[in-house]
Formats: sequence, C-alpha cells, structure tokens
Amino acid sequence: MVKANTLFVGLDVHKESTDVALVSDTVGDAVCYYGTILTNLRAFDKLLKQQAAKANKLCVVYEAGPCGFWLYRHLEKRHIDCWVIAPALIPRAPGDKVKTDKRDAMTLARLARSGDLTSIYIPDQRDEAIRDLIRCREDAMLDLRKARQRLKSFLLRHGHPCSGRNNWNDAYKRHLADIHFLEPAQKIAFQDYIHTVTERHERLQRLEVEMETLAESWRWYPMVQQLTVLRGIRFLSAITLMAELGDLRRFSNPRQLMNFVGLTPSERSSGQREKRGGITKCGNTHARRILIEAAWAYRFSPKVSRELQVRQQHHSVTLQRRSWEVQLRLCSRFRKLQARGKEYNKTVTAVARELTGYIWDLAQRFEPEGQVRLG
Repeated sequence: MVKANTLFVGLDVHKESTDVALVSDTVGDAVCYYGTILTNLRAFDKLLKQQAAKANKLCVVYEAGPCGFWLYRHLEKRHIDCWVIAPALIPRAPGDKVKTDKRDAMTLARLARSGDLTSIYIPDQRDEAIRDLIRCREDAMLDLRKARQRLKSFLLRHGHPCSGRNNWNDAYKRHLADIHFLEPAQKIAFQDYIHTVTERHERLQRLEVEMETLAESWRWYPMVQQLTVLRGIRFLSAITLMAELGDLRRFSNPRQLMNFVGLTPSERSSGQREKRGGITKCGNTHARRILIEAAWAYRFSPKVSRELQVRQQHHSVTLQRRSWEVQLRLCSRFRKLQARGKEYNKTVTAVARELTGYIWDLAQRFEPEGQVRLG
C-alpha cells in the first residue's frame, strides 16, 4: 500500500465527544468520515497511532472554542502539525443550511487540504496564564460592581438614595454605618449587602497585587512598561493589551492589527456604489474595549500630566518624545473630526484605530531584551 504524503484529520471537538473526518492529499481522494471518539488524550493518541501508518505526515485541524488549546499543545509535543481555526473564518456557502458535527469535521478536513484555512495565533502557556489572571480580575471587578449596585438598590427602596458621585471611600463607608433599620430582617439584609461589597473589594485587591507581582517576571513586562508612556494607557490597560494580543510583531503592518481588533469599517461596495458601515467588531473584544477607553483621553488638549510624567520618568528621552508626538497627532485628530461634525463615538473609534497603529509601531521596535529602537 502506497502511503499518502499528508493525511488531514478534521476534528469537531466537544466536551465529551469528538467527530473525526479524514482525507489525504491525493488528487481525487474523497473525504472519509471516521466516526466519533471520546474527548480525551488516550482516545486521540489511539486515533493518531492508527492513522500514522497511512501517511508520512499528519495534519490535525479543529475549531477554536471553549475547550481551549490543550489538544494543540499535546500534539505539538508529539511533533504533529495542528491548526486551530477561528469559526468565523471558515468559508461557508450561502445555501448551506445544514450543520452537524459530522459535516463540520468533514468540512474542516476538506478545506485544510484545499488550503482555504488559516490557523490562529496560539499563545504560549505563560501568556495564557497571565491572560486568565487578567480576565479573572475583570470578572472580580464586575462582581464588585454588581454587589454595589444591589446595595444601592436596597437603600433606594427604603428612602436612602445615593446622590452625587462617590468612590466608596471612608466617608461613604461612615455614611453607610450611620444608616439604621427598625426591622431585624432588614438589618440582616443590609449588613449582608455591605459584607458582600467588602469581600469582593478585598478579592479584587488581592488579584491586582498578584497580577503586578507575577507580571514582573513575564517576558512582555518591558513592553507593558513602554506602552504606559502613552497617554490613556496605564499599567492595567497595557498588560491587558499584551496578554490579549500576544506578540504584536507577527503583524506585518498596522492595518492587520487594526483588522484583528475589529476597528476597521465594514464595507459593502459593488460597481460604482461605495458603501461603508460601522466597524467590524471582529477579533478580540477585550483589546478593542481597552483601545476605545484609551482613545477618550485624547479629547483634551495635549498635556503631560503629573501621573503621565511619573510613568515616563524611567524611560528614554527618545521614547518620551515619541509619546508627545502621539499626543499632538491624536489630540489634533480628535479636534478636527469634531470640527467637521463627526459623531462623537465615531471620532473616538477613529482615534482608537490610529492609536493602534502607534502601538504596533512601538512593538515593531521592541527587542527581546526589553529595549526599544527608535530613530
């Protein structure tokens, strides 16, 4: 029996079961549905051991999803090619209205052979660990916000509305301590709401301390520090961007990075008609949110505030000058777009898109030793 040069293995991975399809690179060979196996390493090893005798090389393809990258890393250790595909980037015919696990596995195998699939960027284990910690901190922040809102809603129902701005400082905590209820049940409920807010606030602080400690030994920590020289990007924003986006040097031009975070306009043009819509909102939502939030800082006039000066003091003069150039450009861009009558949110998005280009430029000059080459 003549071995095929490459055997493509399409996997539709789920929590408990995985559908498998096979196709070789031989011209005219049809896609073959293998069957369903359990989703565990033992079942995968058995499958690959059987199929290794049929081809000189195996190429495994599966969709990115909630199961993560453990299968990719296992195959990488065994020196087996593995492609992880974004579901949104899999070509589908407009008339294809039937979707099953079997068809998905066969489609992956067929498209992998034809070269119509592109694997996504896979972070290494340390990068993914930092990203998990950052997302855990974000979940803790949302839990704290919900707990505070429940407490405020309880007070509002009983004639103690929270008026004005408060930062949950000591004065506001003293104000809460002065509120009394007559009914024992309401006293217990009120105190439990306060305990929940306190516990979740302490949880958030613990996560932030751990994050800052672990980040110091991270390979992208120097790049995180360099991003903080830009206005609107503090430590938390910078480390979130690097954890979500990974190695920015893999993008050959800034437009690729803009497309990756979904900040480029959508378009439906045909013939002489040109029509552009809102931003695509594809790619990483966490990174896009950080960039949009950072862009709001450029609605004010250019200025090196005391806080920004502290963040810049340990960096080179060249890098500080570059930060000032970015400020001048983006603040001017913000004012010009507003003067033209552009909608406020569209202005912020445009500035965020241009800020993404400057971040890409800094990343291209980043050296593994943590230095930036400017000039």
